[in-house]
Amino acid sequence: MLYLSTRGYSTKQTFCDILLEGLAPDGGLYLPESYPVVSTLRLEELRHIFHDKGYAALAFEILSLYIDDIPRDDLMQICEKTYTQKIFGNPLVAPLRPLYENIFILALSNGPTLAFKDMAMQLLGNLFEYELARRNQTLNILGATSGDTGSAAEYAMRGKKGVHVFMTSPHGRMSKFQQAQMFSLNEPNIHNIAIEGVFDDCQDLVKQVSNDLGYKRQYNIGTVNSINWARLLAQVVYYFAGYFQATKTSNQKVSFTVPSGNFGNICAGHVARMMGLPIENLIVATNENDVLDEFFRTGIYKARSGKDTFETSSPSMDISKASNFERFIYDLSGRDATLVSQLFADELTKLGQFSLVDHSSFKDAKEKYGFLSGKSLHADRLNTIRNVYQQTGELIDPHTADGIKVATELHHAELPMLVLETALPIKFSKTIHEAVGQEPVCPPAFVALESLPQYVKVLPVDVALLKDYISKSLGSETLQ
Repeated sequence: MLYLSTRGYSTKQTFCDILLEGLAPDGGLYLPESYPVVSTLRLEELRHIFHDKGYAALAFEILSLYIDDIPRDDLMQICEKTYTQKIFGNPLVAPLRPLYENIFILALSNGPTLAFKDMAMQLLGNLFEYELARRNQTLNILGATSGDTGSAAEYAMRGKKGVHVFMTSPHGRMSKFQQAQMFSLNEPNIHNIAIEGVFDDCQDLVKQVSNDLGYKRQYNIGTVNSINWARLLAQVVYYFAGYFQATKTSNQKVSFTVPSGNFGNICAGHVARMMGLPIENLIVATNENDVLDEFFRTGIYKARSGKDTFETSSPSMDISKASNFERFIYDLSGRDATLVSQLFADELTKLGQFSLVDHSSFKDAKEKYGFLSGKSLHADRLNTIRNVYQQTGELIDPHTADGIKVATELHHAELPMLVLETALPIKFSKTIHEAVGQEPVCPPAFVALESLPQYVKVLPVDVALLKDYISKSLGSETLQ
């Protein structure tokens, strides 16, 4: 299996090469040359593997379709090390629970940082450590987070041999719990950087550093954001796990609703659907920052500037430049790298938007690829949190509430609808209290979290200062 860039970079790469690289040299994102297709018979085999042997065995079967440069026994050991009841608190790892009639929540937030990002990040940490040891190399991870990616990455990478993490976040725009999870880590290989801007500024800085090939190679810069294919690939697995729990046979269809900001989580669903998983619709649920909903309604993708990005009560979705969207547009365009480069490297950069209204492929977004969309506002998520609590006794976080609000609007009653859980409500206690008048229960391990000392460097939106900080932090440890 070889991987190519969405923008046409001529050299194809192996999985382990793109694992450590992140963005392609031309600024594109990596995708496999083709998606392996899983037959109905094979789906039934995978169903039995999941139910009989568990999530780790299913993960191995899916990952091995894309990874052929790690020996199978080693890959199996990595999966077994990653997906355990001890780490994820449940023998199913990603259990499905009913909410309303034929509407379910796929629980993805039982990992160390109480957010769905752990599902992929725990695997990524073990893959990084394995491959770096095999190559006798180091890796300096540069990431951007709007809330949960950062803590998931840092908890997965802390103490890992050969790995440093430099995580940028928008200064003052995460919840107090999210900030405390990241900034309280006092590990020599963890570096928190609060950027005086919004998430999109952080993400732009990461891309600017990654696009400086000389600096990237000198300091062995890699990524853990969902621009890294390995992270997105790990997320594909729980679409299969959710499907096998919601259905009895593989001739049944389901739909998924996914709270979406950077398009990574739902892009994994797109990959699963391309592989043959019987998904009717993939429903994008946005908050007030609704550039993705706007595209699926109109065909116009219009990124917003930092000053035009709303600060909302579902902050992990306060994103107006969805990096993974490029992967979907690549497939939507018939894998036209020239067009993708024109849209993302030219029009989006210079004009801040592009349009596919008149492009023949736009109608395929819904008809061929099954995408629908909707949005949820602050009042909607408060109402949804309140209604779910009153009707079921469950507390849900604001992002999951966005998903449930949109799911109930677009649900076809005859099909199971799976809403992907984003995080546990304790991470957003202020909004939970506003909705239901009480605080969510805090897991014992996190009771004193917000009172711990915090370690963070505040920087302006300046790529030169960011590079200088990374260089000085690494000092003599950097391998040339």
